[in-house]
This record gives sequence, C-alpha cells and structure tokens, in this order.
Amino acid sequence: MDKKELARYLELAKELRLKIVDVMTWSGGAHIGGSLSIVEILVMLYFKYLNIDPRNPKWEDRDRFVLSKGHAAAGFIPALAMKGYFPEDELQSFNHFKSPFAMHPDTNKVIGCDASAGSLGHGLPMALGMGLGARYQKKGFKTVCLMGDGECCEGSVWEAAMAISNFKLTNVIPIVDRNHFMIDGDTEDVMALEPFADKWKAFGFEVLQINGNDIAQVDDALSRAWKMTVPTMILADTVKGKGVDFMEGNVKWHYAAADSELCQKSKDSIMKEYEEAVRCLQ
Repeated sequence: MDKKELARYLELAKELRLKIVDVMTWSGGAHIGGSLSIVEILVMLYFKYLNIDPRNPKWEDRDRFVLSKGHAAAGFIPALAMKGYFPEDELQSFNHFKSPFAMHPDTNKVIGCDASAGSLGHGLPMALGMGLGARYQKKGFKTVCLMGDGECCEGSVWEAAMAISNFKLTNVIPIVDRNHFMIDGDTEDVMALEPFADKWKAFGFEVLQINGNDIAQVDDALSRAWKMTVPTMILADTVKGKGVDFMEGNVKWHYAAADSELCQKSKDSIMKEYEEAVRCLQ
C-alpha cells in the first residue's frame, strides 16, 4: 500500500470515528468502545475488499458481511451510510422511535445489512450457512463474519468453526475483534480465552494475527485471507475505544452517552490522532 492509498483510508477511518461519536450523542447512548475498535476493519472491508453495490443491495453475487457483535451497530451503520446505502443525515435518527437504525442491526430494516444481530454467538453459524449456500449454488461470493472476543465464550461459535473447517469453506472468513474487554470486564478475568490463536488452529484454521487498528496490517491480512486455499481466520488485536484517548482500554466506555461537551472532547482526540498519523506519512 503506497502513502496516497494509506492516506485515503486514514481519512475514511477518521470520518467513521467522528460519525460514531455523533451517533453516540444523537441517540442518547451507544456501544462506543467496541464500535471504535473495529473502524479500520470496517473501512478496509467496505472501501476495498467487499464486492458490493449500494445501488443494488440485494445483488445475488455480492459478498456478504455478518456483524456478529451486533452491539457495534453504531460503527457498522455509519459505515453503510458512508458507502452510499442511504443518506448520512438519516443517522441522526439512530435508536429513535420508528427509526430503522436500532442498537442492533435488523436486516429487514437496514439497507445493506445481510444479517440481523443481537444474540451473541450466532453470526458465525449464519456465515457458515451462507458459505455452504454459495458452494451449493456454485457462487463465488465471500462471507465475512466479524465477532467480538467476548462472544467466543459461546459454544455456537466453536460448533460453526468446526463445521467451517470440516467442510473446508475458504469462502467464509471469520474475524475476531480482540479488544480484550466484554461488558463485565477483561475477557481473561471473566472467561479466559488464551491461548486463543491455538484454539482456532486446533479447529483447523490458518490464523492471521495482526494489529487490527493498523490499516496496512488489516489490508495485508484481508488480501491473504481472500486468496487462501484453507480455512482462514483473522485474529485482530485492537484497542477498545480506539481514537478517543480517555476511552482507550477502559471497560467503562463499553456503552456510554454523550452531551455536546463530551462529543467535542471525543472529536478533538480523534482529530489529534488523525493529524499525527498524517504527519508520520510526510
């Protein structure tokens, strides 16, 4: 990735983070920490890798994206708006009465959403079904499933992982947002996941371990996963609340509301980090 391309994705990541903070403010509260942690992943998927067409959202041959950690809708839905599925000003209705945009995405209401979410641990089984469907229909589309690390306590995740490996579904790409926190605290204090990568390897996956907040590393991992001939998952080590300095790595910001002052403080932090990243490119 050259500097010009990287600068474009840094700009998109900055814009998405600013929109996430706006959504937190407009809605009266949102799952901010886990939305900010997946920004780079969403940007690279929606603006480089997913073969999709916002003008034809039900195109049968499109790639699918399943947000298993549905509480990160405050990041996912603004990404859809930025991609052009609906006007960005509609985000102001997020989580309001009769709005299609709720705390968890609804495929029947949100244009561009391939799967409803909310009950954790069910995204990967749905992605498995989409992958098998593609094989039976001789379709070439990929299905990407983005999970939280906390939901990997669910047995359904590992049942699906076992099946993906068994059926050698290289068209299903699981990504785990390893931000190390769930609502109750540090994952290792609540339900230890480590050695996490080894668990996936034991289920038959090639594991690509990356810094999930580094655009170049996300790009490289997705490029490799797209071409792999064996089941492959991406273990993306991220920072909860990434981009807002006082939220980073703090479980307090799993869910939060914001007034105008907190909104501006958050945006100032995002801009500061973005400007520093741009300076490093020069």
